[in-house]
Amino acid sequence: MHAEKNKVVAIDYTLKDANGNLIDESKDGEFAYLHGASNIIPGLEQALEGKQAGDAVQVTIQPEDAYGDIDPAKIQQAPRNMFPDDVEIQPGMQFHAQTPDGQDVMVTVTSVEEDHVVIDGNHPLAGVTLNFDVTVKDVRDASAEEIEHRHVHGPGGHQHG
Repeated sequence: MHAEKNKVVAIDYTLKDANGNLIDESKDGEFAYLHGASNIIPGLEQALEGKQAGDAVQVTIQPEDAYGDIDPAKIQQAPRNMFPDDVEIQPGMQFHAQTPDGQDVMVTVTSVEEDHVVIDGNHPLAGVTLNFDVTVKDVRDASAEEIEHRHVHGPGGHQHG
């Protein structure tokens, strides 16, 4: 069976940046996604199209096919009083915020000044070239429920809250 639309694909992967630094990894086929449902970055999904269990893929994915380029508009200064008084704000901390249109986003603190905090709403891997080493562990038909929900359900089904 091959990786194609509405197939559940289980993979092992190692993800490194352009300098060879480990960013993430998953082993023992624990990571599975619904192919064709935009559950993984486009460049990786394209590289896995048509692959089957046992296939190995090494692929370099540019930012435009991953998490995008860095958008300077998503880097902003926020007044210090918008953050909790009882927390020492430090670079690297992450907070949930809302965009003016009400969308939830995760922002990362990049610097702290006396009266303001610089926050970055870009994905942490925006602008990063990604190097994947992937082994396809399994490919199976997705259930009707997985297709309807557009993601993989674990053993015993999936409960939506």
